[in-house]
Order: sequence, then C-alpha cells, then structure tokens
Amino acid sequence: MYKLKYPAPGAPELALRVKELLMGSGFKRVDEDRERGLDHGAWVPLMLMYPEADIPVCQLSVQSKRDGNYHYNLGKALAPLKGEGVLIMGSGSATHNLRALRMVDGIVPWALEFDTWLKDALLQGRYEDVNCYQEKAPHAKMAHPCPDHFYPLQVAMGAAGENAKAKLIHHSWQLGSLSYASYQFNSAS
Repeated sequence: MYKLKYPAPGAPELALRVKELLMGSGFKRVDEDRERGLDHGAWVPLMLMYPEADIPVCQLSVQSKRDGNYHYNLGKALAPLKGEGVLIMGSGSATHNLRALRMVDGIVPWALEFDTWLKDALLQGRYEDVNCYQEKAPHAKMAHPCPDHFYPLQVAMGAAGENAKAKLIHHSWQLGSLSYASYQFNSAS
C-alpha cells in the first residue's frame, strides 16, 4: 500500500468550514494539520470511486478516546455540508479484528452475529443502539478491539440526520471475519 499514490488536491476552504461548523456546535478544540497525508481509510475507497484523484479531499480524524455519541454528534454538526455539495463518507469496516483473520471457508459465528446485529439496527433506524454498540451488540469487543474502524460509520449516520434511512449497498466477507458491509444514508422525505 505504501507504493500506491492518490494525489487528490486538498480542500483548505472546506477544512475551515468544517472547523467553523464544529466549533459552532460546541466542539471546543478543532486542530488543522496541513502536512499530514490521507489515511488509507480515505484514499482506498476514493481511489475506487474517483480513480483520477480529481476531487478535493478534506479528512476528519476519529477520536479513539471518545465514544460513539461523540462521533455521531460530529456528524450532526457537519450535516449542513450536504446542502453545500460535499460528499460525507465514513470508511472503516463492519467488523475489524485483524488478529482474528483466518483462512477458512465460511464466516466465523461471532463476526456474523455482530454483522447481522449491525445490519438490523441500521435498517431499523436504531441509531442510538449503534452509538452504544459496545454495550448493545453481541461480540462488540471481538468485532472491534479498537473503535477506529467503527466511528466513521457514526459520523456518517449523524451527518445523515435522525430520520435518515440506511440502505445496505454492498456486502462481502474476507478471511472469515472481515465484513465489508457498506451502507448509504438517505434523508427521509
């Protein structure tokens, strides 16, 4: 992956708008880093979606020491960007435990149970349950030993709005326990 390049232009005006929205919503500290490149969680899906790297990109970092509600509220603060032509995308994995990857046929039970719970919660609009997944979901700690790959989902959920409808748009598995379930959120009419 270190040999791959995705030279998307930055979006400094958008970064300032993001900072303005977050601080206006009560987030006390919002730092900018104009030197750091894109994380693989941002450029890998963008490389598939926009292979020419011709769209400006502004990446928001997750806060590992915070919880799901914090990230959901980050998304809520960013919701006005949708009306300004900004695509808000959260990239991670529905399950992400690299220590549990196995060369097996089929899906390991704990991963399937977590993934099914997540799908049901999202499609039924139980976003508060998703925000509290560590307490409510089966095998949450096994599915996400670290929350970094789950929090982007909560940002996207928050940006979509409380009455947004989730739609499963892709679902595949790799190495027995890595779910690539992908969801799209559409505002309710």
